[in-house]
Amino acid sequence: MVLIGFYFKKRITKSTDYYLAGRSLNFFVIMATVCASIIGGGAMIGRGGITYSQGVVAIMLGLPYLLGMYFFSFISGRIQEVGELNNIDSIPDLMEYRFGIKAKYMTAFLIAFTMMATVGTQITATATLIKTIGGFSYEAGAWIAVIIFVSYTAASGLFGVVYTDVVQFIILMLFMYILLPIISLVKVGGISTMIQSVPKEMLSLKPSPQIIGWIFTNLVFTLAGAEMWQRAFAARSPKDARKGMLLGNTVYAYTIVVTLIIGLSAYILLPNIINDYGTADAAIPALVSYLLPVGITGLTIAALFAVLMSSADTYLLISVQTILRDILKPVWPNMDEKKELFYSRIFTILLGIAALIIALYIRQAYKTLMFAWSFYAASVGLPAFAALYWRKATSSGIISGIIIGFATSIIWKLTGSPWGVGAALPGSILCGLALVLVSYVTYKEDEPTPFPKLSSSVKMKHKY
Repeated sequence: MVLIGFYFKKRITKSTDYYLAGRSLNFFVIMATVCASIIGGGAMIGRGGITYSQGVVAIMLGLPYLLGMYFFSFISGRIQEVGELNNIDSIPDLMEYRFGIKAKYMTAFLIAFTMMATVGTQITATATLIKTIGGFSYEAGAWIAVIIFVSYTAASGLFGVVYTDVVQFIILMLFMYILLPIISLVKVGGISTMIQSVPKEMLSLKPSPQIIGWIFTNLVFTLAGAEMWQRAFAARSPKDARKGMLLGNTVYAYTIVVTLIIGLSAYILLPNIINDYGTADAAIPALVSYLLPVGITGLTIAALFAVLMSSADTYLLISVQTILRDILKPVWPNMDEKKELFYSRIFTILLGIAALIIALYIRQAYKTLMFAWSFYAASVGLPAFAALYWRKATSSGIISGIIIGFATSIIWKLTGSPWGVGAALPGSILCGLALVLVSYVTYKEDEPTPFPKLSSSVKMKHKY
């Protein structure tokens, strides 16, 4: 992976190459990088742990995200077009274009916080894997993970990220999502035996209030998932963006089902995982270590590392782009392309270390992921969609929505999430109400907010 990253370093000549791979990604690369990123540590290790501890209800964590991503697939072509025609590279860029610098900074700070926390969860998942299988300490595992993915991300930016994702995607599908479930089912005795061997309550799809909160968080987060917006901006055409997203999400649908099989197999074959390892998140790596022959175990471990790194590098790069380009560059006017590339690599290393610190203090992957995503989903999801489509949205409306959504989610969390409802639900509802009401009050027909150019020639050419 590191060698691939350094190979693509020579293709980096400007910041657009570093952050968006020169807007050159075809549909297959989009498919591979999307799939590899969205089934990362939080999804695979975390959802595997939820399956082990709570049963098939874990599928409800993946389905809303899947539905949201299918919806996102249809708007991804518009995102690519808006980005290419208006020189827009990120959600904060779009906010500034339409609503001014205040909206940009507010969005950028929220993205930076969320992406850094998400990088931390990927390190957490990787460290758990290394501890479970390799016998290293959690701290040593976290350091190993950071050194690997920071190295190739710093060298080649999104080029390194997406083309290592292609390799990681192939390894992942072969060994993690085809080989392991087959061997697991053979060992358990088939689907029928599996169903008979787990408690009935683990086969119930009735979700707990906490699960319901996570479901809504996943659904709203997809509207403003910075990693998916980045892929759409980096596509070479609207058609490539849309086709790649659709194919990637279809593969993701398959992995949701497979993760259930793996998690339930671990429950049957290894009933003492929580006592032995201290967390249900160890279910999948423990099953790999227990079930597979030595040679195949090595290949499957490589697949596990691959998917974890593919998510970590994605969120790390977005963190760098947001902090350096969207927050610091506007107040650092003398930063030319050469300096920006240099500082991008420096910030990649520094933020990788910061994410390591987060991981050393937070050990539960999926709960950490949902904690970060809930604030982000409540305050940025609907405003990002409005910025892309609603011409009558105003700066005051967007800013009000962001503030109300963020404040509501924090207050809701501090009060202990009443009735067990996650913070993203009330936050998003009040965010949307504030956005719409304030926009209608402040909208002026003779002074509309700027709206990105959309070229009919591009639409005819790509017919997306």
